[in-house]
Amino acid sequence: MNKLILSTALAAAMLVPAAAQAQAIPAAVIAVVDLEKVTASCNACKTASATLRSQVTAYQNREKALATPLEAEGKSIQTAIAALNGKDPDAALQNRVKAFQAKQQSGAAELQRQQQQIQRNQAYIQQQIAQKLGPIYQQVMQRRGATVLLEQGATLAASSGVDITNDVTAALNTALPTIQTTAPAQQQQQPQGR
Repeated sequence: MNKLILSTALAAAMLVPAAAQAQAIPAAVIAVVDLEKVTASCNACKTASATLRSQVTAYQNREKALATPLEAEGKSIQTAIAALNGKDPDAALQNRVKAFQAKQQSGAAELQRQQQQIQRNQAYIQQQIAQKLGPIYQQVMQRRGATVLLEQGATLAASSGVDITNDVTAALNTALPTIQTTAPAQQQQQPQGR
């Protein structure tokens, strides 16, 4: 009977460490990537960035082109109103004011549409990059034996031996040779009828 109790106790003692080992978390192997550098240096990213800059420049040029004649017209109208010395403006001046306000509103709406398109384009570019980066992270981590990947900005310091930025950039250049820089047109949501 003692042999049975002793062997049962021995078997139980052997199972406890095995169960404890199964629950242990393996040591983390950390890699670091500089996403800012990746998105600034990948080939398609550079091209997309240049295209966005040209869109912003076109927006700024259009803003100036709209503002210059409106500014001159506004000053002319203010001068005409000041010359009235408090009298009511005639129909012609009232029509000029209405036309001026319509031009202002039209220009503001045009600029707003253009600005929104630039923002959609930027988000679309970022979306395309992000879609490719997820699988790339996994592939590079697996190839380099990493179990955790941190963005360089989230670390205080890291050895250059754990930096996989160049690997990620090279993989992104292969996976994303070009980036579409114009977001698809937004679909208007149709009201749902019953």
